[in-house]
Amino acid sequence: MHSVLSGLDQTLPDLFRAIDLLGVLLNGILGGRLARTKHFDAVGFAVLAIMSALAGGMLRDVLLHNGPPVALTDPFYLGTALVGAGVAMLWKFDSRPWRIALVVADGTVLGCWAATGALKTLEAGFGWMPAIMLGIMTAVGGGMIRDISAGSVPQVFGGNNLYATPALVSAGIMVAFWHTGLTTIGMLVATIIGSAFTGVSHWKRWRLPQHDDWELNAENLRHLARRRK
Repeated sequence: MHSVLSGLDQTLPDLFRAIDLLGVLLNGILGGRLARTKHFDAVGFAVLAIMSALAGGMLRDVLLHNGPPVALTDPFYLGTALVGAGVAMLWKFDSRPWRIALVVADGTVLGCWAATGALKTLEAGFGWMPAIMLGIMTAVGGGMIRDISAGSVPQVFGGNNLYATPALVSAGIMVAFWHTGLTTIGMLVATIIGSAFTGVSHWKRWRLPQHDDWELNAENLRHLARRRK
């Protein structure tokens, strides 16, 4: 049993790095797709791709004071983001099979990034609440910065299928497994559940309730009481 777990620990980090780079490519494409809808030039494609793919992780690393962000020290990350921008310039990815593939890949990356952000925060000596917060930031922060830079309301703020919620779940799973000492298994479980949660939420069109300007006052309380009766 020990040899099986040892082999798993050696294999999975390579898998997670592959998922990480896949996420950089995918988010580079998503940034490029937004640049396409805004009719930006090549610079706009490149900037939005880099923000979408790398900004969340870079912001996390800066907040943790954990050395230079990986996106600056590993040339594969910046290069992969720019490849995503180039791909988005050449193809629209509007067909149904491509949209399904993007959702599945996006969910897998979201789970992996949320778990990575939580794990790095815990290993930097912070508690479980900052770990969950930075796990979510790692997963959705780049998209938020991308949308704001393009003059759009961040999609994660509401009116869309669940995105931050699966990241919250994945980060929470990583925190739970970290406290048991099973970090590698935790990364795997968090990635799988994040992918499944994101996919199902898109399929079922799950959304969080939107605020309708309701407030807590005597009139509304009386109305709720009448409805209960």
